[in-house]
Amino acid sequence: MTRDAAAPLTGGALTRSRILDAAAALMTTVGLTRTTTKQIAREAGCSEAALYKHFRNKEEIFVRVLHERVPQFSDVLEQLPGHAGDARGPAERLTAVALAAVRFYRRSFPMAASLFASPELLATHRRKLHELGTAGPQNATQHLAGYLAAEQALGRVSSGIDPHAAATLLIGACFHRAFLDLFFDAEAPPGGLLPEGDEEFAAETVRALLDGLSPSGRA
Repeated sequence: MTRDAAAPLTGGALTRSRILDAAAALMTTVGLTRTTTKQIAREAGCSEAALYKHFRNKEEIFVRVLHERVPQFSDVLEQLPGHAGDARGPAERLTAVALAAVRFYRRSFPMAASLFASPELLATHRRKLHELGTAGPQNATQHLAGYLAAEQALGRVSSGIDPHAAATLLIGACFHRAFLDLFFDAEAPPGGLLPEGDEEFAAETVRALLDGLSPSGRA
């Protein structure tokens, strides 16, 4: 059940939700580095002391925003290996992954970009992921490679490919697409974003990938 479809939040749960909504909005517009807990609290309509009742620091808020407010790429990935051999087939499964990946990277990139401008902030973020028991960005290729290997064992993906390399190619294409979307900001030059639309991009990227992965040479 999605957050919007769930029962209305009250009390501390409502405050926590407002904090995450406020943090997501600020981190997307002004960036992670320039966003302060004071700003988040003010935007959420609570005191900074109330914010610290729910989160230990800004880094923890950032991690929770990625997991609770950004399109749920991780959910799609975690379910993927268990679907090997099902009736939907590799093409449909991988298209869903590509679509989720583009939307995740497009939403999270503006928030995460400032991490790489500060070695100290990036190190803090890595520590926070470890403390919270949360997987890092390598999770995407690992789950996807596991799925491709399982389909490979079933004979539905060519035995001649490296699952990890193929997973990296697909994730990399999605990341690049999201980067171009943000770079051009709806003003892409002719041919700068082909195909147009997330669904078309996901389907065509997977089709091109599977042309080289399928035993028959076809998706």
